[in-house]
Amino acid sequence: MIWIEGLTALISIIYFYRVKDEYWKYFSYYLIIIFLSEVFGKWGHYIIDYDKPAFFNYFVIPLEFIFLYWLYAAKSFGKKNLFYIITALYLLSFLPNEYFFKMKKIIFSFNYTFGCLILMILVVMEYYKQVNSSEILNFSKNRMFYINLGVTLFYIGTLPFWTFFSILNEYKELFNIYFNYFLISGIIMYLLFSTSIIWGKQNY
Repeated sequence: MIWIEGLTALISIIYFYRVKDEYWKYFSYYLIIIFLSEVFGKWGHYIIDYDKPAFFNYFVIPLEFIFLYWLYAAKSFGKKNLFYIITALYLLSFLPNEYFFKMKKIIFSFNYTFGCLILMILVVMEYYKQVNSSEILNFSKNRMFYINLGVTLFYIGTLPFWTFFSILNEYKELFNIYFNYFLISGIIMYLLFSTSIIWGKQNY
């Protein structure tokens, strides 16, 4: 999956000229940062000794959620206050992890679940917006159509996997099936992100 992330980041660089004067340029920055973070997460230990779970839980995953909140709430819906509120709620969800849940996990189940639930609400709102839009027939040119579909398959589709990770880990066959879905849906999501960059138009 990491190489598909790299391909998507490369495509965002190639097509950056289309969006350099639009807020979509931040989507390109986001894809590049996520790819570099994944590279560091996979091979960074060869360079420096660092806490990998902390790196993902306190930087990579929050960056993913907060950027998507911004893209949906502030940009797609035009509701900056909604973005500030849901971001604050998400950040506050770290407090229970610090006091009530086991640390040193690759992904904190509680606040990841909470973050995904917020994202799921935004995804449903986006589908509702698209279905009721006068531009519904031009969905193939709508960047958010591809992004929303990718987010649905990956973040929403793998929500039970990370929520019940420790339980599923005791059932290896079921765990392996869901882990394969995690990888496949991640690849599909980034391919959809690439499609949104190539086919999407600036006026969406």
